[in-house]
Amino acid sequence: MSKVIRVFLLLLIAGVFWNVYGDSIKQSGINGAYAEIQEDIKEIKENPKVSSALTQFDRELRYIMRQIEDTFEGNQLTDSDQPAPEKPDLDTPNQNSFSIHNIEIGDTRTEVEQSVGEPKRSSMNEYGVNWVTYHENYHNFFMATYNEENKVVGLYTNQDLLSSKLRINFTSTRSSVLETLDEPLQSIRKGFTRYKWQSNEEYDVFSINENYVTIFYDKHESNKVTAIQIISSELEQKKEGFYPDPSAQLKKGFEYQLFDITNAARVKHDLPPLSWADSARKTARAHSSDMAENNFFSHENPEGQSPFDRMNEDNISFITAGENIAAGQLSSIYTHAGLMNSLGHRKNILNSKFELLAVGVAFNEDARPYYTENFLTK
Repeated sequence: MSKVIRVFLLLLIAGVFWNVYGDSIKQSGINGAYAEIQEDIKEIKENPKVSSALTQFDRELRYIMRQIEDTFEGNQLTDSDQPAPEKPDLDTPNQNSFSIHNIEIGDTRTEVEQSVGEPKRSSMNEYGVNWVTYHENYHNFFMATYNEENKVVGLYTNQDLLSSKLRINFTSTRSSVLETLDEPLQSIRKGFTRYKWQSNEEYDVFSINENYVTIFYDKHESNKVTAIQIISSELEQKKEGFYPDPSAQLKKGFEYQLFDITNAARVKHDLPPLSWADSARKTARAHSSDMAENNFFSHENPEGQSPFDRMNEDNISFITAGENIAAGQLSSIYTHAGLMNSLGHRKNILNSKFELLAVGVAFNEDARPYYTENFLTK
């Protein structure tokens, strides 16, 4: 906050203080005014309506100050004002039907990082290995996963980095994909159990070149391709069940992956990425745990608390806030696809006013994951 803003704020507070307690100071001095202030504070604490009104006033005041600050500092260049990095020239794949950022299944990690540089994050995924994340402030975003020989066995992107021998790209629609490729898979066998996908036409899974290729569609943009995941058959078959075994590492991995994918989607829609709200992670995790343990799915918990009540209870200050919840999806990749195809959740993800995001994940006794996203503006 600039010095001008601080002075303005101090003058505003002094003016309000004198208007309320000026007569008390004149009549009883500082000690008398102090006693009156203490009595007022006690009354406020005991009156929830007054306390709630003051909380709302605080949010409105901070919002006004933000607008004033933006006016004073509006000419300063921010990171989001910097020109976006150039998209790479995409070549036709050599060995596989698809490549992402000119990277194919079977490429070595050395080859990948010679091309795109060092990763930004590495976190556990549902296959028991790590998604390794590459991007330039969430531009040219993709994730890769490697086997013990440091060869690519998984790829994902939700940005226009897809190249294909089959002429499928991010301008393709679902109908054109289905016309080009064989019939999508309806289920997958794990051991003696066959699991059926419930895609709701949000994605299709294909078996191509000994890879499982999942193509995701955006229902709000003419069912065009919006993301792709490629998993080698070798890696997929190592995953024994439909849901992975829960662990602290996987919980954290799902949280960071959903955060990163969300930011990649915002950048794709010409919005600035969000910062990680570590203070709100506890709130998000607690709500996911509550839903998982008590078998409900709602923004309001059994105690009648809203997302905003929970944030206030955890002393999280905000001007505006929002919450997305999801349950049962295989991973953060599938979770994000579902949220983007739900209009209300999509509005939170693409809300230009939000600045911060915390994600909390929990698993129930059947390993079914629950996800909570808390969006904030402070």
